[in-house]
Amino acid sequence: MGAGRMGELHARNAAANPRLDLHWIADNDPARAQALAVACGARAASFDQILANPEVKGVIVATSTDALLESGLACLRAGKAVFSEKPLSLSVDALEAATVLVDPAAPLFVAFNRRFDPHFAQLKERLDAGEVGALETLHLINHDPATPSLTFIPRSGGLFKDFTIHDFDTAAWLLNEPVTEVFAWASCVIDPAIGDAGDVDTAKLILKTGSGKLCLISNSRRTGYGYDQRIEAFGSKGALRVGNVQPTTVTRWDEGGPEGDAFHYAFPDRYAEAYRRELDHFADMIDHGEAPRTGYRDALAALRLAEAAGESARTGTVIALAGGMANV
Repeated sequence: MGAGRMGELHARNAAANPRLDLHWIADNDPARAQALAVACGARAASFDQILANPEVKGVIVATSTDALLESGLACLRAGKAVFSEKPLSLSVDALEAATVLVDPAAPLFVAFNRRFDPHFAQLKERLDAGEVGALETLHLINHDPATPSLTFIPRSGGLFKDFTIHDFDTAAWLLNEPVTEVFAWASCVIDPAIGDAGDVDTAKLILKTGSGKLCLISNSRRTGYGYDQRIEAFGSKGALRVGNVQPTTVTRWDEGGPEGDAFHYAFPDRYAEAYRRELDHFADMIDHGEAPRTGYRDALAALRLAEAAGESARTGTVIALAGGMANV
């Protein structure tokens, strides 16, 4: 469901995955659905046709953000396993009201793709193994290469819900304990038009857990040098670091110094393997009944942090989370 940027990415990966048979593609724009269906060896359909077809075991929901929750719930009611893009909703209240999702058996996978990146996953594994002792502080850098289209900004949900939402989930995954306080500074320093549209383009955030662990998040809508994706985890006995991933590690040295490949320019390239691994996980849910690795609780936890960050940026104050954030 959905043949836009993310829908096309997932559809092409599904068509290439030997464990999946991509059957239908639906979009509010029938011509766009038809074009993607032809490219992927599938057929165009309506949402209702997909829901009514008993042969359909799972649905990838990549609609516009404001339709993700409603579409996902409709799929679950029709007995389909659901792979949903994030954020599942732009409203904490709406997400909390969707009580059917509280059931841990609900086959709903919310695609926080960072957890499936092989580099980040290895950092998590080695951190949990105690390789650098107990985690004390965490640095997450998430900078886009260039600003998005200005038409996207008003419907994006804002920087914290559209962009930082990935970092909130990554932080929860690595910190492995509830976040109790959030502080955010945010500015519009790249493009005044983003501010005119009611959003910000640059932010620095600090999360604090009950035990005192600190996480610094750095966000920017523009770098000028590529897609900057880094993690540093500092423990009591050392540190673990994931740097930017390049297409190759070959460098050339001459009188001007070393020269190597540029960073990946955007998320489809940098996280290509993570997106493929997400679909393998979805196949495991359908074939073997595997529980979703990230679902309703994770989506709600990240969205609560996003709302707290927005409030902090507006008020210039630290926002305490009542009872802490659900440990994910």
